[in-house]
Amino acid sequence: METDIVIKTEKLTKRFGDFIATNQITFDVQAGEIFGFLGANGAGKTTAMKMLCGLSTPTSGNATIAGFDIYRETEQIKKNIGYMSQKFSLYEDLTVLENINFFGGIYGLSKKRLSEKSESLIETLNMKELRKKLVGSLPLGWKQKLAFSVSILHEPKIVFLDEPTGGVDPVTRRQFWDLLYAAADRGITIFVTTHYMDEAEYCNRITMMVDGEIKALDTPKKLMQQYSSDSMDEVFYELARGAKRKAD
Repeated sequence: METDIVIKTEKLTKRFGDFIATNQITFDVQAGEIFGFLGANGAGKTTAMKMLCGLSTPTSGNATIAGFDIYRETEQIKKNIGYMSQKFSLYEDLTVLENINFFGGIYGLSKKRLSEKSESLIETLNMKELRKKLVGSLPLGWKQKLAFSVSILHEPKIVFLDEPTGGVDPVTRRQFWDLLYAAADRGITIFVTTHYMDEAEYCNRITMMVDGEIKALDTPKKLMQQYSSDSMDEVFYELARGAKRKAD
């Protein structure tokens, strides 16, 4: 059976006046895949992600997200995705449990289902002793793990993560990726941007954006072979060496 395609783009382009932020990007993402979307500042990653989430209308090109058209069905797209920004996205003046209940309500979970999910999430994260603590009092690593878990509380088909481990220590970053693997095993597609090249090697496939264009797309292993490199750091430097842009 052919693997389901949950993200499909064809020549997706975004212009701002004479500036082309993303230039005819074309790629597919399979269900349950951990797909890395990489590039230096200014590469066009954030612009592309906003289009895929239904937050920005493309100038041209086509795309479907979870089977829904990026132009005509943005509300359906939003119901089928989760999103976690690089800036912390939960309410720091609410407790752990209050945040879970609040976002569960927004996602439309029934009272019974929300109660079940809340208990399961708190147990999975080993946060029983912290359930009544204000989120603002938690270490950054705990906040990020909680934010990710809340972003998939409604079991979306796809979750978009924008540099989710920025500023987090290496041990906590590894634990965070364990959560991503567990979500992917449940069939949730992970679309993640990161500037940590060691994390790129955790992805099933990655794409490298340079100046708004896709310069490479393959598995980390194949890209390292293609560029005769021992690490994704070396691949990244090789591809980004001629980049002209400095900021998104």
